[in-house]
Amino acid sequence: MKPDRAFIAERAVAQHDAVLLRPAPDTAELIPALTRMSERLAKAVRGALAPLLGGVEPQVQAVAPTKTDFADFCFCIPPLAANSLMQIGSAPFMMTVEGVNVLRLVDRAFGGPGDAPASLPREFPLSAELMIARIEQSMATCLALALNGMCGPIRALRRDASLAQLQAMPDSAQVANLTLNVLEKGRPSWAISMAFPMDTLAQMFAPGAFASGSGNRAAKTPRSPARPTDAPFADMPINLTAVLVDMALPLDTIARLEVGQVLPVPIARNVPLVVGDKTYAHGSIGAIEDRVAIQISHLS
Repeated sequence: MKPDRAFIAERAVAQHDAVLLRPAPDTAELIPALTRMSERLAKAVRGALAPLLGGVEPQVQAVAPTKTDFADFCFCIPPLAANSLMQIGSAPFMMTVEGVNVLRLVDRAFGGPGDAPASLPREFPLSAELMIARIEQSMATCLALALNGMCGPIRALRRDASLAQLQAMPDSAQVANLTLNVLEKGRPSWAISMAFPMDTLAQMFAPGAFASGSGNRAAKTPRSPARPTDAPFADMPINLTAVLVDMALPLDTIARLEVGQVLPVPIARNVPLVVGDKTYAHGSIGAIEDRVAIQISHLS
């Protein structure tokens, strides 16, 4: 039976981009692809770390990636570490830096020699959390550069010093372990380690998987030296102590102190202003309205 009316297509036939029709990369191709990308990543990280290291670019060496499971990747991570669950497009991966190295970076950012405390804290202080956030941002920028800007947004989802609390991925998950060794003359080497699930690599290196045009290319990281007056440290609260009285009394006098006893208190003309155990300035005591005030006379 013939139709009474001629058949007319309601819309144009779909035309698919040839890139979208290419087959997904074979599993055996993923580790070599990551190896090639890691060389570009190492070059980008050199410049990104320079502001954290006094403006001097370190050497960054990419260790050949290996395939393992997530439990094995986590085996050598110490109890205190900057563990960050990150995401590229919609695909997760994890980055970690040992806690002692984060604290060394914080000490250098505040003008110190880059020493870590003899006894590590159980949790990171606020200054270290800010440093970790800066490392996350730098690594996200460097990954975008290493992938030639053809990727989705790279961002940190959450972080935790405890791997158990982070719950990044199952222990049995197959991952590619990529380590970047950071080398500086006269200083201990340290590492940035990343675990990419194989599914994440398949999305990273699939043709056109994250493609969105050249406008998505990341800008280069500024290479000016970091200063405590710059973000993210500028808004961090620091305890400043004005030492009004610093007096010595014999042990015998202290042992015989009684309620109501009056001690003569000598207040120095120049009161030191102390942060931790270091004096930063001196000033003289005065008053503003109904409040005691210190006028800074000179900086140490």
